Amino acid sequence: MKKLAIFDFDGTLFNSVDDVVICFNKALTKHNFPTLKREEFIGCLGGNIDEIVSLVLKDKNTPENMEMLKDTYLGIYYPSKKENTLPFPGSHELLKELQEKDIQLAINSNRFSDSLEFFIDNYFSDIDFLSIEGHNFDIPSKPSPAGINKIIKKAGVSPSEAIYIGDSSTDIKTAQNAGIDCIIVKWGYGNEDDWENEYILECVGEFSQILKYF
Repeated sequence: MKKLAIFDFDGTLFNSVDDVVICFNKALTKHNFPTLKREEFIGCLGGNIDEIVSLVLKDKNTPENMEMLKDTYLGIYYPSKKENTLPFPGSHELLKELQEKDIQLAINSNRFSDSLEFFIDNYFSDIDFLSIEGHNFDIPSKPSPAGINKIIKKAGVSPSEAIYIGDSSTDIKTAQNAGIDCIIVKWGYGNEDDWENEYILECVGEFSQILKYF
């Protein structure tokens, strides 16, 4: 039985891509770069902000352009209302039920930590997360296992007692690198290759399907 549930954020707990696309396209337009459609942008997700910016810029991803676009995007995104960034239906209920079972809960994401904490404080304030590990310049980003390893150590459990819940190939690689089990969700930003990956325990279509592992 698992004692620790580590969740990805974007595409797993929260549907966040639309606000990100809107803000990125505003930043791209400001610097006369081509904008992206939603599905094109989803193909750029998975890495940290620098990796995403590089993929968004394609062949124009010079260091100067990357830094310029990143600064402009962050300047637009942070003060924006982010009205389209909401928890997926059922996410809060699952977290509450796991918490009632005394399962330790954590988040490991490539999103900046302060951004994670903003949404958690606003939507999941009644959930006591053991740890929220976001993008930190001092620690390698996913698919490095650094964040998961830090969480497991803090939780005082063995890797076999932990499970990672995400939506994409980056999450699968992260869990694999950490040597822990992985569940992939269908409602996020992954694809059929991720859903059929041999490493994962299961690909689920509803949050309630996760409960059986605890």
